[in-house]
Amino acid sequence: MTDGPPATAQVAEAEERDREVEDIPFALRLSEWLRKFVDFVGRWGSWFALPMVLFTVIDVIARKISWLDDEGKLHGVQVFLVHTFGRMFESTMLQELEWHFHTALFALVLGYGYIHNSHVRVDLIRENLAFRKQAWLEFLGITLFLLPYTATIVYFSWGYAVTSYEMHEISASTVGLTNRWIIKSVLVFGLIVAGLAGIAVWLQAALVLFGDPNRRFPLMTLEWPEERGTKIEGKERVSLEKAVDSTAPPDERAKALASKILTGSE
Repeated sequence: MTDGPPATAQVAEAEERDREVEDIPFALRLSEWLRKFVDFVGRWGSWFALPMVLFTVIDVIARKISWLDDEGKLHGVQVFLVHTFGRMFESTMLQELEWHFHTALFALVLGYGYIHNSHVRVDLIRENLAFRKQAWLEFLGITLFLLPYTATIVYFSWGYAVTSYEMHEISASTVGLTNRWIIKSVLVFGLIVAGLAGIAVWLQAALVLFGDPNRRFPLMTLEWPEERGTKIEGKERVSLEKAVDSTAPPDERAKALASKILTGSE
């Protein structure tokens, strides 16, 4: 019988959480779900940078380390790799793998960069506008440009990918990669993810413009008026005057942080 009150408290907490979730507009929940999906794709897609760099280094170095013996026979790192591991290490194959990985990397992190506001912006006008004007600019830009553009590119890219699969397209080089439809499909998928990122930001901008003006939630490409100037390109802006030297010994860092808090500079 002693488990009664705690169980009742847990039920009350669960009901409170459910009410909080129900209070969140569906558009905001959908935006957050899309953001998480785009973030997931981007984080995993960023790993394509590793094989891209690795194959590029192998291609550049392996081709340079070669020599001829007294009988005129070619020796070298690339010759060894090809004879040992197969045609994958031939120059043509390596170079095509490089741009395949680069295409996959670019396509899969395109939307990720947008939701984290890390794409380069030419903000000669936008940064000087009021908060709602910035929201209108984001809203109209997505509506008139981003979504129609990605939809058009996805439509035509999908046709290219299907045609490539049906005709069993291979590399233009006779010693290149086969199954060209795979990389074309990755490009289509990446553009779809970029479109979903645009929808996620569009929903946030719509809530800012037409929703409850007192509701606050984490924004992806905008800053609330009270937070303006705290971030730059999606990252927290660091003030050198308020920064703590991370290379200092732990005791000194703790003292410096305490001093900043006591003096109100933190």
